[in-house]
Amino acid sequence: MFHTFEELNVWLGQRCRSLWSELVHPQYNGLTVAEVLELEQVEMMPMPTAFEGYVERTVRVSSTCLISVARNRYSVPCERVGQWVSSRLYPSRIVVITDETVIASHERLFDRDQVSFDWQHYIPLIERKPGALRNGAPFADLPKPLRLLKRGLRRHTKGDRIMMQVLAAVPIAGLEPVLVAVELVLESGSLSADHILNVVARLTSTAPPPCVETSLQLKVAPVANTARYDRLRATDEENRNA
Repeated sequence: MFHTFEELNVWLGQRCRSLWSELVHPQYNGLTVAEVLELEQVEMMPMPTAFEGYVERTVRVSSTCLISVARNRYSVPCERVGQWVSSRLYPSRIVVITDETVIASHERLFDRDQVSFDWQHYIPLIERKPGALRNGAPFADLPKPLRLLKRGLRRHTKGDRIMMQVLAAVPIAGLEPVLVAVELVLESGSLSADHILNVVARLTSTAPPPCVETSLQLKVAPVANTARYDRLRATDEENRNA
């Protein structure tokens, strides 16, 4: 039983190749299809890149940050609401492009009237409306650490805002550091945005530059002399009065 078209195609490809070694070529007696293919491949021109086949359409982003492709809907970044974007329908995925830049990618849905959400597309929206986190459909499938954090913040008076601050760190620091930071904070039991963001900053901080070795030596040590500052002020005042 095949669950996807990809599994079926893989099986068909393997089955065809196995039969090539058994079937006699219809034009060359005494040779199998596989043997003739091996002889012909010597004369074939190499193909530099695989053919990228897709169906492209221009679609408009709805007010809920969704586009409609092949009777299903897919999310795009919320800042694209109302804009026209290009959708590319591949055999197994959907790619959304604007200005020659990929802004969204989803696994293709094969049933009808389904919706594929990417919760990261809605992060700018919850920065303005943190309450959308509670029952928002795009946030029903968060990664496990974020789901546990959301559950732990239910009784917190500012739980929505804390969750919003954590999610807002994902586009800046990346998803993996945020997930690691959330897991560490959950283990500590102290749930706060500052704590999580502090851990994220430590995880993403760059190493200090190495010390530079030099043979130069300081001959005259600097001496703190505040009187020099007073002389500079006096000179500046004289120049203004001149």
